[in-house]
Amino acid sequence: MNIHEYQAKDLLRAYGAPVAEGRLAETAEEAARAAKELTTDVLVVKAQIHAGGRGKGGGIKLVKSLEELHAEADRILGKPLITPQTGPKGRLVRRVYIVEDTSIVRELYLSLLVDRASGRVAFVASTEGGVDIEKVAAETPEKILAVDVDPATGMSPFYGRMIAAALRLEGDLGKQCGKLVASLYKLFIEKDASLIEINPLVVTKDGRLVCLDAKMAFDDNAMFRHPDVAELRDIHEEDPAEVEASKHDLSYVKLDGNIGCMVNGAGLAMATMDIIKLYGGEPANFLDVGGGATKERVTEAFKIILSDPHVQGVLVNIFGGIMRCDTIAEGIIAAAREVKLAVPLVVRLEGTNVERGKKLLQDSGLAIIPADDLDDAAKKIVAAVKDAA
Repeated sequence: MNIHEYQAKDLLRAYGAPVAEGRLAETAEEAARAAKELTTDVLVVKAQIHAGGRGKGGGIKLVKSLEELHAEADRILGKPLITPQTGPKGRLVRRVYIVEDTSIVRELYLSLLVDRASGRVAFVASTEGGVDIEKVAAETPEKILAVDVDPATGMSPFYGRMIAAALRLEGDLGKQCGKLVASLYKLFIEKDASLIEINPLVVTKDGRLVCLDAKMAFDDNAMFRHPDVAELRDIHEEDPAEVEASKHDLSYVKLDGNIGCMVNGAGLAMATMDIIKLYGGEPANFLDVGGGATKERVTEAFKIILSDPHVQGVLVNIFGGIMRCDTIAEGIIAAAREVKLAVPLVVRLEGTNVERGKKLLQDSGLAIIPADDLDDAAKKIVAAVKDAA
C-alpha cells in the first residue's frame, strides 16, 4: 500500500525526522488560506499523486506571492498530471501540498527497503540525490551505497556513521544523519514498511538536514496490525478493478494484454502468464483466487476479469488441493451466465474433485474449451483468441 507525500511527512514528523512545514488543500482558495499559516514568503505547490517525476510533469512549482500560488493550485487541481511513472493518461490531482521553501546547499538520497536477496532491511544512500537518481543508478552505480542491517544486532550507531560518511556529512550534520537513520529504521520496522524513500534529503544553508520529499509503501498483509496506516489508503490512486478485487480478498493486478487469467496460487499464476507469452499471447492480468476460495469468490474473480474491455479470451488454470475443482467449476458457470460470456474460455482443472468439476462444465451448455494440462491450455487460448480476432 502506497501513501501520499503529505501523509509520509506526517509519519516522519511523528518519529522525529526533520521535515519542512506544509499544509494540505483541495481547492485553490484553501491553498491561499493555508499559505497564510506558513512563515516564509516563498512557497512550493506540490501535486499529491502516487507517482514520481511530478516536477518533470509540471506538478511541483515554486511561487512567490499568494496570487501566483492561487493560480498554480488552480492550474494543477482537478486535472490529470502526466509523469514518467503515470503512463499517458496521467493521474487526476485531487489535493496539493503547500510547503515552505528550503534554502538548499546539497541534495542527497536516502532510502530503506527490503533486500529480497538477503532477506534483510537495507539502507541505500547516495550523494547524488534529486530527480535523476535512476540515471545515477544506471550509469554510476559506484556512487550508491547499499548496506543491510543485521537482524541479530538490529540498529546501532555504526550504521548512522557509515551512511553519514557515504553522504559526506561531518560534524553536526553527521550527528543529524545518525539520528535520522535511527528514526527511519524505527518507523520502517514498527509500521511494517516495505519502502521509505527520502529524495531529496537536503542540506540547508543554516546547516540542517531536511527530508524535502518522501515516498512510503507498506506491506498489505500487515495492515491488520496498523489500522492507523490502513486509514491512509487512497483508493482513487488505485485501479478500480484492483480495488474491487481487494474487497473479495483476491490478488489481482491489471496488465496490458488481452488474455485474462484465473489461477490458484501465485507461483502457478506466474507460470501461466509465462507460458501464454511463450506461445505468442499477452496476459491481461495476474489473478490468484487463493487456496480456499468459495463459489461466490470465484464468481467475483471471473466478473472482475471480464470487466476489462481488453480481454478477448480467458484461461482458467486450477490445481485443486485445498481448492476443489467442482467449486471452481460452479463459480465459472455462475459468472459466465451472469455476464453472458462472449469470449473464448479455456479451462484446465486438475486435483481434488476434478472429474466432478469437468462434468459440471461439460453439462453446463456453455462453450467451454477443456484442456488436459497447462501447455495444452496455453496453446488453445492463444489460438482461440487469434481465431476470434
